[in-house]
Formats: sequence, structure tokens, C-alpha cells
Amino acid sequence: MIRFAAFSLMIAVTAAPAAAHSLDGKSCAEVVDHAADVDVLIAQIQDAETEQEARVISGQMWQLWTDAPDWQAQALLDRGMQRLKAGELAEALNILDALVIYCPDYAEGYNQRAFVNYLQHDFEAALPDLDRAIELSPNHVAAISGRALTLLGLERLDEARTALSQALELNPWLSERHLLGPGGPLEPLGKDI
Repeated sequence: MIRFAAFSLMIAVTAAPAAAHSLDGKSCAEVVDHAADVDVLIAQIQDAETEQEARVISGQMWQLWTDAPDWQAQALLDRGMQRLKAGELAEALNILDALVIYCPDYAEGYNQRAFVNYLQHDFEAALPDLDRAIELSPNHVAAISGRALTLLGLERLDEARTALSQALELNPWLSERHLLGPGGPLEPLGKDI
């Protein structure tokens, strides 16, 4: 029965990604607020002494961000991320569109959809999704750093620099930190790092 329901869900997503705020006649469950847990992890990553330690903590953040509100949302997120990883960006975008429609208050749906658009160099489409993800999850470090990269793609350097600085305040171990370093495209003018 569960396999049939999951199969029906995948057919519904593929066939009608713009369905209303429900799938199988159900609405998305309330989004679990992981903000306090993320804040604890942010404090830990700021105190991390090695990049390896920071990577483990970052993985724990991702576990919280990708904890979807219900099984249907989780199935959409997982399938969308699998298609993204496989390079099937159009299919990933359709699935993530369905997730955002089904769970409009779930930040990771917007963040993942923005990532697909970023990979397609559609920075104009990625930016509003990143803004919405950050609105829903203000300390979503990945969405904030993704916003910085998207603004860089749009050549809005001052805004990109500000966004990346904000992300680095939360997680100083981000791989994007080199962008603010000497010779980096977002190196602050007239300031030492």
C-alpha cells in the first residue's frame, strides 16, 4: 500500500507539477521549526578548530534543513535532489516546483529550486527563491551563501559581498570564503581580511 501511494505521488508530481496546495487530497503538514537546533550548530561551527570538524557540523545542519514536514514533501525533496545530482535539471525543477506549491512554508524547497536555477545560470529566477528561503529560515547558511553566489552571477558585487560576509559570520568555514580573500572577486576594497 505504501509503495503504491508513493508511486501514485511520483506519477502525480510528474504529470501535474503545478497542482494545488495538496497532493493526494492532503495538505502539507506544518513545518517543524529547527531554528534553535540550527543556532546551536552555528555556535558549534563558529568554535570549530578544524575544517573537518566544521564539515561534520555542516552535515548536521543539512540534516535539519532537509527534514521535510511530511512523507510526501520528503519524497518530493529527495526525488528532486536525486534528479539534480543526476544532472536532470528540468525534471528536478518540475519536482521542486511541486514541492514549493505543496509546502509553501518549507525553506528547503525554495533553496533547492534556487540551486537548480543557479546551475542553469538563471540567476534572476534563483534570487527570489533564495530570498524566500532566508525569510522562512533566517540562519540558513547555505541559502545565504547561495544568495551571495547568485548576486555575484548577476554582477551585483556589493550585495554579493554583504551576503557572503553575513554567511561567513554564521559559518567561517564555508568554502566560498576564498571569494573575499586577496584576489577574490569579492575582495573588499581598501580592507584587509
